[in-house]
Amino acid sequence: MAWYEIPNTNAVSIYSALLFGVLTVVFVFRLWLKATCGKFESKVRLDGKTVLITGANSGIGKETARDLAKRGARVIMACRTMETANKARDQIIKESGNENIFIKKLDLSSQKSVREFADDILKSESKIDVLIHNAGYANTFDKKKSVDGIEMTMATNHYGPFLLTHLLIDLLKKSAPCRIVIVASECYRFARLNLKNLNPIDTMPGYLYYVSKFANIMFGLELARRLKGSNITVNMLHPGMIDSGIWRNVPFPLSIPMAFIKGFFKTTEEGAQTSLFLACSEDVKNVSGKYYLDCKEWDLQSYILEEDKHKILWEESAKIVKLTEKDPKI
Repeated sequence: MAWYEIPNTNAVSIYSALLFGVLTVVFVFRLWLKATCGKFESKVRLDGKTVLITGANSGIGKETARDLAKRGARVIMACRTMETANKARDQIIKESGNENIFIKKLDLSSQKSVREFADDILKSESKIDVLIHNAGYANTFDKKKSVDGIEMTMATNHYGPFLLTHLLIDLLKKSAPCRIVIVASECYRFARLNLKNLNPIDTMPGYLYYVSKFANIMFGLELARRLKGSNITVNMLHPGMIDSGIWRNVPFPLSIPMAFIKGFFKTTEEGAQTSLFLACSEDVKNVSGKYYLDCKEWDLQSYILEEDKHKILWEESAKIVKLTEKDPKI
């Protein structure tokens, strides 16, 4: 018998062996992902601290709010869907024993909603120690405009946080030292931001999610530069690929392979770790303008570091969100 012949085999045994091999590789890869997943293990308390987090009714936002509540923080959950938010709040209070969890209505795609929310915060809150821009919107093919005529992905993921930060900046300065945490994504690497078309209504929404994350990072870098010396830190992060509700808009039949791929994604609890690290850790209390992944500083590509482009995005964004002379300036 030649060396390459397999004795006493048939198609079933061969396919069984191949399947076992594939499953073994998948299992080992999953173990590797778990082993390299960043974990914020500090027991630091946040008693007396107020944290405002957007999109806190589900996904990594909810897990972040849950952990912050367990640390004793006063948590403001800024959410669009109030029914889901109320359920999340009740669950967090039950698990944490912390009654200082509050819900406020916020639709980041609507400039009117952002302004109403900011007015409410300015009237009701004496300080904000941490602002976490967590909320995110993604769609694959369904092109939508916001009530302001802005492409929905960009309106929610970039322009809403941009406007909200401006409207709250005086309170943040008053609260200093404080932190701003921006949930971005490594998906920025798959996109480029067209500074001549910052309301790309005719572009596929799936691609615009990447573009919006590109904008998040550019905004964060420029914000950190402008706030230098203010005792407000600004840092961005990639939470990892998360098995969360953001994938609910993936249509059939793309949802079929996605169901398998999501087996390699982080859980929402794992995905919240870097947000918690940047919000709580003493290691980054004086760090600003950096990008993190798995609780570690991560390098950004050179093409997203060009300051002249940051300034253009800033100036054009101010026009799109209709900042007025009476609005706070950064």
